[in-house]
Amino acid sequence: MIAIWFQSGTDNVSGAGDPAVFANGSWTSLQQERGDYASYLTKNEAAGFPDNELIIQAADYAKAEGEGIEKLNDFEGQSGVSLKTGEQGQVDWKVNVPEAGFYNISVQYYPIAGKSSSIERSLLIDGELPFEEANYLQFDRVWDNELDQVKRDNRGNDLRPQQFERPEWREVLLQDSNGYYAEPFRFYLPAGEHTLSFVSQREPMVIRKLRLFQVKRPALYEETLKRYQQEGLKETDGQLVTVQGEAARAKSSPTLYPQTERASAAVTPYNPKLIRVNTIGGYNWRLPGQWVEWEVDVPEAGLYKIGIKAKQQFVRGIYSTRRLYINGEVPFQEAEKLPFRYKSGYRVEVLGGDEPYLFELKKGKNIIRMEDTLGEFAPLIREVKDSLFNLNAMYRKIIMITGASPDKFRDYRVDKQIPNLLETFKAEEARLTAVSKELRRLSGGSSDSEALLKTMALQLGELVAEPDTIPRRLAAYKSNTGGLGTWLQKALEMPLQIDEIYVASPDKKMPSSGDGFFKGLLHELTTFAYSFIIDYNQIGNASDEQNPRSVTVWIGSGRDQANTLKAMIDETFTPETGINVNLKLVQMQTLLPATLAGRGPDVAMQINNDIPVNYAMRKAAADLSQFSDYEEVSKRFRPSALVPFTYEKGVYALPETQTFNMLFYRKDVLKELNLEVPQTWDDVYKLLAVLNKNRMQLGMPITAPTTSVPIPGQNIPPNSIFASLLMQNGGQFYRNEGKESDLDSRIGVETFKLWTDFYSDYKLEREFDFANRFRTGEMPIGIVDYTTYNQLSVFAPEIRGMWGFVPIPGTKQPDGTIRRDTPSTGSGTLMLDGAKDKDAAWQFMKWWTSEETQTTYGREMEALMGASARYPTANIKALDSLPWPVADYESLKEEFEWVRGIPEVPGGYFTGRHLQNAFLKVVVDAKTEAREAILDYSQYIQDEIRAKRKEFGLPE
Repeated sequence: MIAIWFQSGTDNVSGAGDPAVFANGSWTSLQQERGDYASYLTKNEAAGFPDNELIIQAADYAKAEGEGIEKLNDFEGQSGVSLKTGEQGQVDWKVNVPEAGFYNISVQYYPIAGKSSSIERSLLIDGELPFEEANYLQFDRVWDNELDQVKRDNRGNDLRPQQFERPEWREVLLQDSNGYYAEPFRFYLPAGEHTLSFVSQREPMVIRKLRLFQVKRPALYEETLKRYQQEGLKETDGQLVTVQGEAARAKSSPTLYPQTERASAAVTPYNPKLIRVNTIGGYNWRLPGQWVEWEVDVPEAGLYKIGIKAKQQFVRGIYSTRRLYINGEVPFQEAEKLPFRYKSGYRVEVLGGDEPYLFELKKGKNIIRMEDTLGEFAPLIREVKDSLFNLNAMYRKIIMITGASPDKFRDYRVDKQIPNLLETFKAEEARLTAVSKELRRLSGGSSDSEALLKTMALQLGELVAEPDTIPRRLAAYKSNTGGLGTWLQKALEMPLQIDEIYVASPDKKMPSSGDGFFKGLLHELTTFAYSFIIDYNQIGNASDEQNPRSVTVWIGSGRDQANTLKAMIDETFTPETGINVNLKLVQMQTLLPATLAGRGPDVAMQINNDIPVNYAMRKAAADLSQFSDYEEVSKRFRPSALVPFTYEKGVYALPETQTFNMLFYRKDVLKELNLEVPQTWDDVYKLLAVLNKNRMQLGMPITAPTTSVPIPGQNIPPNSIFASLLMQNGGQFYRNEGKESDLDSRIGVETFKLWTDFYSDYKLEREFDFANRFRTGEMPIGIVDYTTYNQLSVFAPEIRGMWGFVPIPGTKQPDGTIRRDTPSTGSGTLMLDGAKDKDAAWQFMKWWTSEETQTTYGREMEALMGASARYPTANIKALDSLPWPVADYESLKEEFEWVRGIPEVPGGYFTGRHLQNAFLKVVVDAKTEAREAILDYSQYIQDEIRAKRKEFGLPE
């Protein structure tokens, strides 16, 4: 018999410890020490909780290093000396602890201006990280609507309120930024002198003091009610105060801007015809730690009940949970995890249900804050996270023996070769079964969330019962663990949309939800009728037909991007220049036929690199270098970004985005394999030998992803890995000023052979899902576009801190230096030659690619859609202003110095296409030598370049 044991965490529920089995009279751990918070608590579980309070004045530091360190007197109304810290550096403080034990730590700070993202610090105790999660301590900024009143466009529709920072002094407890632990961190400190250090990871802030103490949990509601009675607090009579959700006074993130709800007639304000800003939250308010505050003005002090008109039809199986603060304090324990269960439409949720909770409010202004928390689900989600970590570790060990595609007729005996394999599967089966049962109990019914855990547990049970089937079930096992990773990502998301908040006397009846059948039917009929007469695709202000200066601009991205851009145009560009902009959201494949028909725009945005020069050859694009201030404008970008837009000494687009490859690697897997991050291609060959031996892969994709919407007929860009190898060896794609392909040169041929050898000799895969395989560790290293960073940051929270990215491997030169050349891709903004007012179009293009506009747009996109939408702007200074963690951005800047552009030439669309054809001929067909293939296809490229130059009347 095998018993399963879980080490409990801070919540005293089946916790987040390592799984273990009881066998032969002793506990046996199934995994190595991970250094996480759960392990830290277990290691110090015998420690007490001293009732001491220790204050550390930030200005009394023992040591400080880095930029931006400065002492400030009486800063922002806070008397005494405060300490300003930059986004790089470290500050050490000495503290004498009189009694050993666990301590909570709070920090009083002020979020000074930075790059508009959350502030991040790492905490070291005596020079060491106490646990993994202490590496990512987050300090929120405070955001508010820029204007008290909602602005409207000239058609009467509300415009989304712009968010601006409204910083204030805050004191916060150090806690898990991912929300896996509902309580603040406890730090164990032995008696004696210790050094506490803050290491800056991102953004500056001012610190006033640190406090070490014991957090007192609020009393239960029953005890709080007794206290109310003892203090003589009375229930108020006949009062009802309504606060609009969109009128929030502060929030932790600019993503929590007021929203428009047009799908229901229950909201206030409501208009079936026009767009109204009337709610807050929704899917944007889904991540643990995000909070929103409202100010409530009540006529008398006393006890009130609180009702919330809300919609929670986003998640089922796991309900949304919020923690409630009244004037900075959680009033009682039940308010730490208020549930909002799944139900369609809006309803009025009275806190406490049939017997409403009573809350003490003072006369006048009170602050109500609601914070997203995982509540009772936190320990369950931690269990799944740890289970996924263990199952992925076992998957890597299995493929080290079987490979990713095992021979189904071979007996690999993996259960004999991998220690603790079946024990781990048994433990994880029991863990996931227990979690699914608890999930069902909490949610009050079965759901797809529970089904996925049961499926994984069922498969693990079958693998334990029939271990010889493990290899042939490996694909299903990988698929289920991938599903478990997606489950984990979704389980962290608990959206809630709020229309109104009601503060009422206990005897006062709450308003109805206003979401009845007949009202809903009338709403549907009315909006259907208006859809025939209103153009909802028109974004923002309609152009003033009487103004002779206007520009028609086409954008091919999503509506969120178009709405943000139009709002920026209406706020800054049009008032400053007097030029109206008619912004249209279109499918960019219509650009060519529209231009041929003479009905194209003046400016087209987010155009692929190959389009401008192809239009320029046909006299359809305007030469931007003819404008007097072009040289000044071009200095905004790196020269490499302008290369694809340059043709016959003219420049036909301004760069918008610029991306390139970086080397992504899993720190934990490379450590397991005792491998270093490769610096040169020689290091890559050595690394490949070890990876192949362990049945793992290096990721180098064959086709580069495009950064904008694909357009039929667009060319295939030359492979980025081949281009890197070619450039690092001193090669080029074209010679003789673009009149001939240079792929048939000695360097071109040798580079092509080097490139194809990776796939023919080392058997690298040609097509793969890098993010998923990187997540499991099956592909622990890869050279991919740097925007993958954004995807991994959001897509794989369970491997946070376990991966990094650095410049790509390079080629060592005779002088010992390493060349790391890499090509860039991106998008640009094109002015059509048929533009009616070229000067007005140029004014718009200059505004759009300026540092201020690109920075604002980048921050707005990240605020609107999260870190996954971080904007890869081509503007050098704007990229500096985006909220990258400092260490990661240093790596990015290092590679940026090696970025080179690939020129576009007449007939150049054959280059990427036939380079790929030659590659497939060598690697897939495997009957043609590399030299012969590249020379054959180079001739096709030469012929096409010659034909196109002849067609356009260019010298051959």
